[in-house]
Amino acid sequence: MVDLNAEMAELWASLGAPAAGRARVVQIVSARRGEGASTVARELAFFAARRAGRSVWLVDLDLLGSPQYEALREESDRYGGLGEAAAASPDGSMFFTVQPQARVADGTPFPDSRYLAAHRVGEARWWVTRFRREALRGRQAVHILPTGDYWTALRKYADLIVVDAPSPDRSQAALSVASFMDQTVMVVAADEADVRAPAQLRDAITGAGGNVAGLFVNRVTVEQPRFLKAIMP
Repeated sequence: MVDLNAEMAELWASLGAPAAGRARVVQIVSARRGEGASTVARELAFFAARRAGRSVWLVDLDLLGSPQYEALREESDRYGGLGEAAAASPDGSMFFTVQPQARVADGTPFPDSRYLAAHRVGEARWWVTRFRREALRGRQAVHILPTGDYWTALRKYADLIVVDAPSPDRSQAALSVASFMDQTVMVVAADEADVRAPAQLRDAITGAGGNVAGLFVNRVTVEQPRFLKAIMP
């Protein structure tokens, strides 16, 4: 695993100070899969919890895969062991819905919040979410909701909420929640030569009401990629 502590310190500083008394919600996304957005999201959460001493939630929008949970479980020597599953919603609100809605034995609806678990990571004050895919039945499907209730509720229990969103070639989740994020950081591979996809994502996030805070160039380069000025004036 490449040590990204220095890069995360710079990213953390570049985000600036949050509003007084208000938790920050930061979305991490890339224009294409494989550019390292999930690694950046995980390392930012790790840095904020360990080095900056913040309470952190790492919310994975790749619900059916839950790659953040899997990565943390596989690298427990680095991040710390995962705790038992706990409720991931403070008040029953959720950022997705599962349809058609299931019912429990007595006929009452199975709430969407029951599909999402939170696991504490190591001894630091941070948690990662995992969608309970095994709870799905039959032809049920999950859909991200363009509502802010969950993010508002979670702000009361964390200093920083890092949201790892799949690239738009896989899911529209990043756009669905963009307006409820304080900042969106776009991750771009250092060897990326095509400006179009990152520029289109920037415009789409802005058009959805989001705030693109900047770019994180994944993998160290000696020179700044030429397309950066074209994307971020």
